[in-house]
Amino acid sequence: MAALVRWFWIPEWHIAAGRTSRQHIIAFPACNLVVEPDTVGFSGPTTRVSHRDLTGTGWAVGALLQPAAVPHLVEDPAALRDGARPMALPDLADPVRRAMAGTDDRHARAVDAFVDWLVATVPEPTRDGLLANAMASLIETDDDIRTVEDLAERTHLSVRTLQRLAHRHVGLPPLAMIRRRRLQQAAERLRADPGASLAAVAADLGFSDQAHLANEFRTVLGLTPSGYRQGR
Repeated sequence: MAALVRWFWIPEWHIAAGRTSRQHIIAFPACNLVVEPDTVGFSGPTTRVSHRDLTGTGWAVGALLQPAAVPHLVEDPAALRDGARPMALPDLADPVRRAMAGTDDRHARAVDAFVDWLVATVPEPTRDGLLANAMASLIETDDDIRTVEDLAERTHLSVRTLQRLAHRHVGLPPLAMIRRRRLQQAAERLRADPGASLAAVAADLGFSDQAHLANEFRTVLGLTPSGYRQGR
């Protein structure tokens, strides 16, 4: 299962009548399969900040997918970039919903139902799928990878092969995956240390300068690093 899913996530919410809670998301450069009370959806990779307005009472059981799982669920993840597609998967939805309708250990039982469906439905990862997993893992864990050429050297694969793997299994170019991870790291740093120097954060994470970091923030988040820090 570790080759198919990075982790499961289960939010639940109870919002007072007449109120809305807006949740802003800087998503991982990856795809999600999500079961909700009235729908199942496949969400493609994102290139910008997104949000969801929560109202009333609800829940979701989501799987952040490893790249190896993606081609078995959608043919072209790039076509779902910054978008989602409803999926008719009653064999997945029904047992997950039954689990979430309970009280004791409902989260664990919902995840078990999700895992059972994945095991029965998704074949063993292909060699390309495992290579795509390794590519994504290196991008997320190796701070020295700042260009596609760095990634090619670490994986012993050509730049063209990396681009093919990323398109088929993620739906984003490898450079976009690298840039998104660096932006997430910068956002994490600014949240954890509001007094951090923007120039130091930019230098530590491989941005050419503070202006480069600010441009990435504006492009993806629609605000400056200073604005993000003030509104954290």
